[in-house]
Amino acid sequence: MNAPVNAPANASPGIPADPPGGRRAVAVWGIGVAVYFVAVIFRTSLGVAGLDAADRFHVGASALATFSLLQLLVYAGMQIPVGLMVDRLGTKKVLTLGAVLFTVGQLGFALSPSYGMALAARALLGCGDAMTFISVLRLGTRWFPARRGPLMAQLAGLVGMAGNLVSTLVLAPVLHGVGWTAAFAGSAVAGLVVLVPLVLFLRDHPEGHGPAPRTAGAAGAAGPSGASGPSGASGGFVRRQIRESWAEPGTRLGLWVHFTTQFPAMVFLLLWGMPFLVEAQGLSRTTAGGLLTLVVASNMALGLLYGQIVGRRQSARIPLALGTVGLTALLWAAVLVYPGDRAPMWLLVTLCLVLGGCGPASMIGFDFARPANPAERQGTASGITNMGGFIASMTTLLTVGILLDATGDNYRIAFSTVFVLEAVGVLNILRLRPQALAREAARGRAAVPAQASEPVSRAGALPEAAGREAS
Repeated sequence: MNAPVNAPANASPGIPADPPGGRRAVAVWGIGVAVYFVAVIFRTSLGVAGLDAADRFHVGASALATFSLLQLLVYAGMQIPVGLMVDRLGTKKVLTLGAVLFTVGQLGFALSPSYGMALAARALLGCGDAMTFISVLRLGTRWFPARRGPLMAQLAGLVGMAGNLVSTLVLAPVLHGVGWTAAFAGSAVAGLVVLVPLVLFLRDHPEGHGPAPRTAGAAGAAGPSGASGPSGASGGFVRRQIRESWAEPGTRLGLWVHFTTQFPAMVFLLLWGMPFLVEAQGLSRTTAGGLLTLVVASNMALGLLYGQIVGRRQSARIPLALGTVGLTALLWAAVLVYPGDRAPMWLLVTLCLVLGGCGPASMIGFDFARPANPAERQGTASGITNMGGFIASMTTLLTVGILLDATGDNYRIAFSTVFVLEAVGVLNILRLRPQALAREAARGRAAVPAQASEPVSRAGALPEAAGREAS
């Protein structure tokens, strides 16, 4: 990869200089994060309206789960296409399209008179939502130094959880105060608000730190039939980006870390937490809403902590991820097998605090994919990684709904799905870990210029830390 235009004179050939960071970087990144913030509000709005949606559209648990399932299906299915779009078109275009789509989807959900139209609106919302997070990650790598990568990713996740907090604290009482249509249509205005600075001020990268121009050979790779030209070039680009990203063990390890860590909290917040706490645990909606808020607050606090730890010590990545998975499984088991019909409040509070670590732990997946891929593949690699947690969430949402209908709302049986998916994920993490860390350490050593006083990373890792972990 060619060095950027304004690279320092002592930069090693093929290794781009770090972006400068600074106030302008914070401002531009903040615009992208604001778009993601609104997308998360829209995404999680159904979590506080699940029981209302069941009454409005006269549906049971399985049909209710289909709302979130379809939204996540679209989201997960869009991750690789969105990653390719970000790599090919740039962040601003993709974010703008995403903001338009999720705003129209939220407004359509507010006005839908039937279950079928509401499903279509949630699918459109999921499509727009899918374009936000990968774009924000790309902004972070384009505008900030590589050593800031883990922290910026965690901060983006923290802002997203703040959007979840808005859904819980603001949208829920507004929904019960002014009604379905007014609450959801009113919230859609936020999408229009973030579109203005996005269109006017957001830039893909600082001047002199743009992606290296594609060579004619790279851009015009012939397809299997030997075709060339625009269509052949586009097909060659897509195949190459996906193949080369997937070939990296770090990308696959990132996917499985994301798969294993994210879904318990997402399923709880997105749909099944409120019904579980109200129907199975006998809590009022107000108390249940407070516990959902506790998950979000814990997530925000732990996000800062995890980001600092991983940024300073790469060897903490696997222990943090697996430790979060183990603690989550332990607390879920304690709640589900607790003698009697209901778990005590202290145990539910502890569960919610632990679930707050799932989001920050899932961000660690990107810290494996980032150093495994050069800058021009970051969008595609992030898309592959981001699919993991949403595939797991989608599977769990559907399975829980089916089991609840089949067992007469037995949450103990339904939530046992969590343990199965966690076991699958842990096995794959342990399988991929040695190869991924060895490749990362080798790449880090190759990226250190012999004459440099400090390590230089082209994709976001600290090479000396990667070497320590692999050893």
